[in-house]
Amino acid sequence: MSFEADVIAWLPQLRRYARALTGDRAWADDLVQDTAERALARWSAFRPDSNLRAWLLTILRHLYIDQLRGRREIAVDDESAPWRNLEAPQAEVDGLMLRDLQRALYCLPVEQREVLLLVCVEELSYQEASKALGVPIGTVMSRLSRAREHMRVLLTEGPAHGPTQGSTRKSPPLKVVRNQK
Repeated sequence: MSFEADVIAWLPQLRRYARALTGDRAWADDLVQDTAERALARWSAFRPDSNLRAWLLTILRHLYIDQLRGRREIAVDDESAPWRNLEAPQAEVDGLMLRDLQRALYCLPVEQREVLLLVCVEELSYQEASKALGVPIGTVMSRLSRAREHMRVLLTEGPAHGPTQGSTRKSPPLKVVRNQK
């Protein structure tokens, strides 16, 4: 297979990861297209003995971070959260479970969500995820452990018992914050 064909073969997984990161279909499609363009333009930077999927996911993640910085968005409030616009599947019970899972996923800090998606959804090894995220393998393991525990709490006890478990104070909703230049 050619390099171009190999990149094309990974597009569905890239799209799944982009959708999970952004929560927005159009933005995810744009990210995947930008990732493919960058990978094809810089094919000489790819080492043939390395993992193409991890390399592509790393490019996608870097583009995502660059776009977040470009938008100057740090967080969103609950009313404009990505899961508000996502449609549930036809089966009602499955749809409700999927919606709960999506809400819990977007309640995670970005660092935990990225690791959870790479290891549990994209099935990257800890080493590959470490390389894709540019962090030590111990950090990947720690973030994954915290993400799994956080998801367990969110899915069993609800968002009110999330990161401030045991606290009686309810935290205020996040708002869009833009850098002022």
